[in-house]
Amino acid sequence: MEVVVLSHTEVRELLPVSDCIEVMERALVDLTKGDVWHPLRTVMRPPQEPSLMGLMAAHRSAPKPDYGIKVVCIFPGNRARGLESHFGTVTLFDGDTGAPLAIVEAGAVTAIRTAAVSAVATRALARTDSTRLAILGAGIQSRAHLEALAAVRQFNSARIWGRTEAHARSVAEDADVPFPVEVVSSAREAVADADVGATTTSSPEPIVDREWFAPGAHINAVGSSVATAREIDAATVATAALFADRRESFYAEAGDYLLAADEIGPREVRAELGEVLTGAAEGRRDAEELTLFKSLGLAVEDLAAVEHLYRRATETGSGQRVEL
Repeated sequence: MEVVVLSHTEVRELLPVSDCIEVMERALVDLTKGDVWHPLRTVMRPPQEPSLMGLMAAHRSAPKPDYGIKVVCIFPGNRARGLESHFGTVTLFDGDTGAPLAIVEAGAVTAIRTAAVSAVATRALARTDSTRLAILGAGIQSRAHLEALAAVRQFNSARIWGRTEAHARSVAEDADVPFPVEVVSSAREAVADADVGATTTSSPEPIVDREWFAPGAHINAVGSSVATAREIDAATVATAALFADRRESFYAEAGDYLLAADEIGPREVRAELGEVLTGAAEGRRDAEELTLFKSLGLAVEDLAAVEHLYRRATETGSGQRVEL
C-alpha cells in the first residue's frame, strides 16, 4: 500500500495558518455536531523515566470515515543536546479499510493548529475593536500565535515577554505581522491595556494576575495541557467567562482550572468553542466582560489537520510516496 509522508517543511507549506484557521473552525463545529469523536489523551510515563509518550486518537464518522492518531515523545533533556524536546508523527487511516494513508511530522502540525484554534477563539470571543495584543512566552507557540491572531483582528501593536529576553527579541524581529512588536521586561507590562492576550509558556505556576487585565480583554490560555501546571491565577479563573475546546478535557486536564478550583471552588464552563460557533451557546455578553479560552489541544484538531494535508498532498503531488 502507498503512504504519503510529509516533512516539517512540507507541512508548513501545505497548511498555512490562514487555511488552518478555517480547518480548525470546521473541526470544532464537527465535534459539536457529533461527526468526530475521541477519548481523552493517553500519557505513558514509565517509572523513573524523565521522558514520556503521549497518544491522541480520533475518529470521523461523516462525511467520510477516517481514523487519526498523533504520537509524541517528550524528552526534557533534549534541549541540552541541542534538539527539540518534542518529536512525533500524525498518522491518517482510511475509515473504510483501516489502511494507512499519510504520516506527517507532528511538530509543525501542533504549532500551526494550536495557534489556529486560538485564532478561532479570538475571532469568536474578542471584541471586534481589539487593537492591542500581548504574547507571553518566547518559543514556537509565541511565534505561531503572533501570525495566527494577526489574521483575525486588526491589531495596531503587540507586546511580547519571555523569561529569556534574547528569545523574545528573536520572535519580535522575525514576526511576519503588519504592526510593531515590542519586547517588554515583565508579563505585567505586556498585559497592561491589552485587548487580546495569549499565554504560551511552560510555567508550572501563574504568570499573570487578575488585576493586570483591562476590562473586556480576551485571553487564550495555551501553555499548560496537564493537570499539574497553570499559567493563569485563581482570581482570573474566578471572574472570567470560561470557554473550552471540550468540557471533558477541561475538567480532566486543565491545570489552569483544576489548581484554581482548589482555592476558589468549582466553576462552570459557559460553552465549548464549537457551541459558540454553531449558536448553541452564547459567547461574550458585553464589552466589559473578561473572556478566557482554555486551549488543551484535541485529537480531532490533529485529525482535521492531517486530513487537510493528505488532500493537499494528493492535489499537488507533494511529499514522498512510500510502499509499506
